Amino acid sequence: MDAGQIAMVAGAAFAGGAINAIAGGGSLVTFPTLVAVGLPPVLASVTNTVALCPGYLGATIAQRGLIKPQRRRLALLVPAGAVGGALGAYLLLHTSARAFDVIVPFLILVAALLVGAQDWLRRRLLARVAAHRAEALAMLTVGAAAIYGGYFGAGLGVMILAALGAIIGDELPRLNALKQAVSLSVNVTAALAFVIWAHDSVDWTITAIMAGAALAGGAAGGALASRIPARALRVLIVIFGVSVAGVYFTRL
Repeated sequence: MDAGQIAMVAGAAFAGGAINAIAGGGSLVTFPTLVAVGLPPVLASVTNTVALCPGYLGATIAQRGLIKPQRRRLALLVPAGAVGGALGAYLLLHTSARAFDVIVPFLILVAALLVGAQDWLRRRLLARVAAHRAEALAMLTVGAAAIYGGYFGAGLGVMILAALGAIIGDELPRLNALKQAVSLSVNVTAALAFVIWAHDSVDWTITAIMAGAALAGGAAGGALASRIPARALRVLIVIFGVSVAGVYFTRL
């Protein structure tokens, strides 16, 4: 890569780390950037997952004040996220490049629309589920979202937030903070799976460039996330996700 491409990848990683912390969907910036600098889509997705782990860590640390009071939820949801992340990584490594290209825009669009429908989904589901069972049920939705995240890292935070918001009735900033820890477990587990099962599927030069920038972006975004109004968070996610999905649909 030349200097311009290095700067573009590093800038995208910083922005992606910050967006993941604030609203989720930061990989919708980094994944297209990796494809733009010449990586095949599957290689770009695997590299993106590994490289953004520090960003999720930075966001989790930055929002630890909102995460610590949710220890019970962490105990239930972090393992579910880890298992789902490993399963998603396995599926990606057994998917053809063409099938992946076709599936990607649908995954992005579904994630964005789920976030937009959070309030409606929560009302429908909680009307049928006792409040004390909501967190246990969330293990299933988070596990399913984690499979998505392990398979396709772009939109991981969006999907996890949608899974949490659909079941757990709580303020969006608290759910967004919980999303950081769950997303970290999904991303780290998927990244470890890729390193163990497909070491050659990771571009380590680009990973090294992105990791530090993603960590700085995650920390910066995490510090801002709790200050952004809930409605603004949701609108940002939906507009961003639908726009990126539209771009990918035009390439099919």
